[in-house]
Amino acid sequence: MVTMIRAIIFDFDGLILETEEPTYQAWAEIYQSFGFPLPFSTWMANVGTTQGDFDPRSELERLVKGSLDWEQIELRRRAIENQLIETQPALPGAAQYLQDARRLGYKVGIASNSPIAWVTKYMSRLGLLDCVDRFSTSDFVKHIKPDPEIYLNALQALELSAADAIALEDSLIGVRAARRAGIFCVAVPNPLIRGVTFAEANFQLQSLEEMPLESLLERINPLKTQEVAA
Repeated sequence: MVTMIRAIIFDFDGLILETEEPTYQAWAEIYQSFGFPLPFSTWMANVGTTQGDFDPRSELERLVKGSLDWEQIELRRRAIENQLIETQPALPGAAQYLQDARRLGYKVGIASNSPIAWVTKYMSRLGLLDCVDRFSTSDFVKHIKPDPEIYLNALQALELSAADAIALEDSLIGVRAARRAGIFCVAVPNPLIRGVTFAEANFQLQSLEEMPLESLLERINPLKTQEVAA
C-alpha cells in the first residue's frame, strides 16, 4: 500500500517562532520582582500547553502568602514578553520548510494552542502568513492539546483524512495530540527541551535545519506507508 502525503500541519509556538523562552523569561522577571526565583525545572511542566501541571499564578500567590493584583501583573508580564518576542526571527529552518511546502504543492495547516490573533500576528510579521491554507487554534475547539481536537479540526478544515497528513511538533503534548488524531508525527524538540526523546513520535529531528523538507519526506514516506498498512 502506498500512501501519499498531501498536507503538512505545523505547530506554531516553539516550532516556527520561539515564544516559549520569552514567556518563561517574562514570568521569571515577575517572580524576581517579588523576591522569588522561578526555577527552569519548575517551568518545564508548562512547556507546550496553556493548561500545564504548573500554574505560575497560583504558585506565586502561594509564595507571597496572599492574593495579587493580576490585572497589573499581567500588563507588566505581557509587556516584557511582547518585547522579547518582537525581536525573535523564525526558528532555524522554519521559514524554509513553510515556503518549500507551498512550492511543492502541499496543503499547509497550523495547529496551535494559542489564539488565532496571536498566531496570525506573528506569521504576518515573519512574512509567512501566505504560506498557510488553514489555521486550527484554541478559538475553534473546546479542548486543546494534548487532546486531539485541534488536529481533527485542522484535518476537517483542510478537507483531508489523517492518512493524508503529517504533523511537525516541538512539544510532548503536541506530539501526543497529533498521534491521538491518527496523524504521523515528526518531533522537532523546542530549544528549551532539546535532547529529550519523544517516544510517541514516529520520527525525530533535532532541528528543521537537520535536513530539507524534501529529504524528510523521502525518509518518512516508507515509515508512514508501513503505519497505514499495519
